[in-house]
Amino acid sequence: MSPIYWLSRMQAPWFPPVSEALREPDGLLAAGGDLTPERLIAAYERGIFPWYCAGQPVLWWSPDPRAVLYPEELRISRSLRKRARNSGVVTRLDSSFDAVIHACAAPRSPDTGTWLTEEMIAAYQQLHVLGYAHSIETWLGDELVGGLYGVCLGRVFFGESMYSRKTDASKIALMQLVDECRSRGIVLIDCQVVSGHLSSLGSRTISREAFLATLKQHCHPHQPSRWAITESAG
Repeated sequence: MSPIYWLSRMQAPWFPPVSEALREPDGLLAAGGDLTPERLIAAYERGIFPWYCAGQPVLWWSPDPRAVLYPEELRISRSLRKRARNSGVVTRLDSSFDAVIHACAAPRSPDTGTWLTEEMIAAYQQLHVLGYAHSIETWLGDELVGGLYGVCLGRVFFGESMYSRKTDASKIALMQLVDECRSRGIVLIDCQVVSGHLSSLGSRTISREAFLATLKQHCHPHQPSRWAITESAG
C-alpha cells in the first residue's frame, strides 16, 4: 500500500488534495489529526470524512466514486408509504440527538464492533451543540425506534449513520430528511459509500470530481442553526 499523509494535532485544519487518496483501500487519504469542529468542517467542505475503529488513529477518506442521494430522486414504494402512514410512527427533528448517535453506535450483532468510538460520538455531539449536526428521529409513542444523523453545511447534508429498531423506522426517518431538505433548499445528501439499503431508495454514485463541484457551488456559506423540534406523522 502506498504511503498516506499523517496529520498532526498541532497543525491547522489542513488536508492534502483528495486527488492523492489511495485507490486501495478506496479513498484513504490521511491519518491522525483530531476531531475538532474546525477540522471536521474543513474535512466535509473538501469532500473528506473520518472513519476508523477503536485502537486506530483517525482515518480520513474521500472515495471515488461517491454515493449520493438527490432529494428529488428518492424512491418510496407505494407499500412503504402505506406502512409509514399506518405504523403509528411520528418523526421529530433534533429532539434526541444524543440518543440517536448512541443507538447508531450500538453493534449490529454480538460479533461486530462499532466504528462510532466515544471520541467520534463526542465530536458530533459538539457539532450538534454548535448547530451543524442534526438528527431525524422516529418515535412510536415514547419509544425512539429509529433515526439518522448527519452534518449540514450550506445546501448539502452529509449523512453519517442510521438505525432501526422497528421495521422501516430508518426509511421513515430518511423520508422526513428528504422533506426537510426540500423545504430548506438542500440539493444533495451525501451517502459516502454504496449500500444496497440506500441504493434501493434512490441513491447512486457520481464521480468524486462531480461531488467536489457540487460542494464548491453549494456548501458555502454554512451558517449553523438548530432545526426546529417539530413532529410529523409518518
